Order: sequence, then structure tokens, then C-alpha cells
Amino acid sequence: MTERTLYLDPDTGDWSSRTISIRPRRWYSTVQLDRDDYVDAARSQGRDPELPAAFYESVGRARIAAIDRIRYDGRGDAFSWGEDPRWVTLFVPFPHVEAAVAALRAAELDRDYSMLQELAERLTLPIDDWLAPGERELLRGVDFDPHPHTFLRFLRGKAQQHGVRLNARATIDSVWVRPTLAPLQKLIREKLPERYPGWVDRWSGYVEPDDAPIRPWVGGRTQDLSHGATHVQFRAAATPSNHKCPCGMRLRDLDEDDKEHASHHSAWAYGIRVPKNLDWWGDLAVVTTRSPIMWRRLAKRVARLPQKEGHYDFNSWSHIGEPEVTPDNMRAYLLQANGHVIGYLAAHDTSEHRWWNLTEESQDDDEDTTLRPRIILIWVAEVYRRQGVGTMLLQALAEDFDCQVADVSWSTPVSDAGLRLARRTSSEGIWIS
Repeated sequence: MTERTLYLDPDTGDWSSRTISIRPRRWYSTVQLDRDDYVDAARSQGRDPELPAAFYESVGRARIAAIDRIRYDGRGDAFSWGEDPRWVTLFVPFPHVEAAVAALRAAELDRDYSMLQELAERLTLPIDDWLAPGERELLRGVDFDPHPHTFLRFLRGKAQQHGVRLNARATIDSVWVRPTLAPLQKLIREKLPERYPGWVDRWSGYVEPDDAPIRPWVGGRTQDLSHGATHVQFRAAATPSNHKCPCGMRLRDLDEDDKEHASHHSAWAYGIRVPKNLDWWGDLAVVTTRSPIMWRRLAKRVARLPQKEGHYDFNSWSHIGEPEVTPDNMRAYLLQANGHVIGYLAAHDTSEHRWWNLTEESQDDDEDTTLRPRIILIWVAEVYRRQGVGTMLLQALAEDFDCQVADVSWSTPVSDAGLRLARRTSSEGIWIS
């Protein structure tokens, strides 16, 4: 179904012509009578453009019936409209669009509301029958059409509006219901009849007939599965006292209500999920301080993981303002696998270094002023550690600068994991700064 507009007045070129627009949605269509310019023209000529009360009443019945039908089919959209003579809106299932257009046309041009009433009757669901008192089974294909769980969800909402306890259960091809009236809801509706016009108590005092169907029992609160069981035995034990999680969070924060720890631990273990609106054309992305903001924000998100794990005071990536050129060529290398960013290396260029042979406690005091790429921080998601990811990031940094891995400088202090990586890639020693 395509979007279209129908003109109600003969002169379609007249700016005040009334129209009916049809806009398809995913599950239904919006059918709208547009009287906006018509109302302005009528008022400027001294005519009354208001719609009769019978118009609003008929449209309202059709609208509520149509929305119920849409939700009955499992579509939980939010609907909004207003009582305004400029626009009259209906939300209609696709098979009833043409009937809704014809009904609005007849109501607007001829003040004939019979088609709107017929549309409402056609769409109205037998909710009163479904919520009638008594235990019974509603069969799919006989009493209702949607999936039983979808139908039960819809019926629970309607029961709540009526103040009724549904006491229902869905099966493979049916729904068992036993609607009852809560005493409090009965009292409210009897005390405030103006808020519930037409409400009738059909549930109080209802007695099940002798031939009422019996709902198959599938277990419940009355079934005592602990009958004859023995008590659980408890013993004292020395439990681990470490209060820190390897991801950097506290173990005492890891309870059933702590989503922050669970989310952070998952990202620490598997990496940050790549945003769907980022076009990632290769495995390794080089983010600079001039990159689009979404890339720079992603770099900062990944940098939070080693910051939390290492308990660092500052995030190694902070360039999330306007694009800028930094004199030290600040950049971040992001490695992705399986839809997650699993590796991160923050680096810049500097010309102040000293040589360290990795085997002696002392370091060479002679300054080296050669411009070199300097590792600020390198991090790999826990699941991918000890698989060569750190070496891959280090080699990417060296190749990007057009130098050897041994020429890369390391920021101090170098962590234990960093020392292991340095010994594997540059066994004779490294430059530090």
C-alpha cells in the first residue's frame, strides 16, 4: 500500500480544499481527514466549520474499535490524536482502509455517519464475552485468531481496564480464563459511577454451573514439591577475601541488581560492541583527534576499560571536543573482531627517550632526541589475551610510523603485561620515556 491523498472538493487547486490522506505504517494505516485550510477559509467568511457531536461520537467509536483490533493482533504501538475540527484521524488495519476512507468522506460531505457506525461494529471485538464470569476455554481459530500468548496479553490489558482479575493461562492452541471482580474495584466503580458509565457488575455472586469445564491442572502453588524433603546442611568454610574483580570493579558490587558491573565486566572480557552506524571497512582503525566524533567517542569508551582495570587517574583518550590538530600527533588504534573492539593502543610522537635493556634495574641516562612513536597505553580484551593481539597493535604502530618495532618508545612505568610484550618483540631492550 502506498501513501496517497484524496480530494473531497471539486476544485482540487483551491487552497482550502479538504483532503483525506492515507499513510501506511508497518502494521496499519493512518487515515486522516485534513480540514485545516478549510476551517480558516470558513471562519474568514463567517461560517461555522465546527463538526457536530454525532461526528465525534461516531469517529470515536470507530477509532477505539480499530485500535483494539490492532493491539489484538499484537501491535503495541502508542496512538495519539486530538478532538479538533481541523484534523480527524483514524488508525485502521490494512483490510479496512478503503472502508474508513469512504466512511470519512460520507461523514464530512453528507453528514452520514452510518458507514462509520458499520465500520465500528465490524471492528469491535467481543471483549464483554471474553470477560464474562465463569471458567471456560477460548479456542484459537474459533474464539480468537492471534497466538494464544499474544491474545492473553491483550485480554489482560482489557481486564485491567474493567477492574477484573483474569486468572488465565495460555496453552498451545487455547486460553483458559476465569474473570472475577476485585472487591476494591467493585467499590470504586459503585462510588464513582460518572467515571465508569454503563458499567454493570456481572461477576459478584456468580455461581459456576455443574457442567462447567474443568481446567487441566499443571501444577501450581498448591503442589507441595518439598513434602518429605530433608533440611539442607550448612558448614563453616574459609571463603576467598579478595574484594576486587579482575575487570577493576569491586566484587561486593556484583549482585543481582548491579547491572553496571555486569555490563563493564562483559565489555572487559569481550570488548566494546561496534556501533551499528559506524562503517568499519577493515580490521584495524586509526582514530585521530580530527576523526569524526563517533569514532573519538568510541575510542574514549574503549579507553575506560583499561582505566578501570588499572585504576588509572585519567582516561588515555580525552579528545571528544571539536576536531583539532595536536602537535604530538595523538592517535588511537582500534582492533575489531567478531563485532567488538578487542584491542586498543593509544600513542603519540615525542623526542625524549632513554634506553633500557630490560634486564638491569638501572636505565641509560643518555637522552635520545630522535622523534619516535610512543605507546601511552595498550590494552586487549581478556578473552583475546595471549593470542598475539598486543604484538599486532605494536607492529601496526611501527608500520604506521615507518620504523622498526624496536624503535618504538614506551611510557613509564611499564606494566608487567607490557614487559612481557616488550621482551617478546624487542628482547635486547626498549626505548622509554
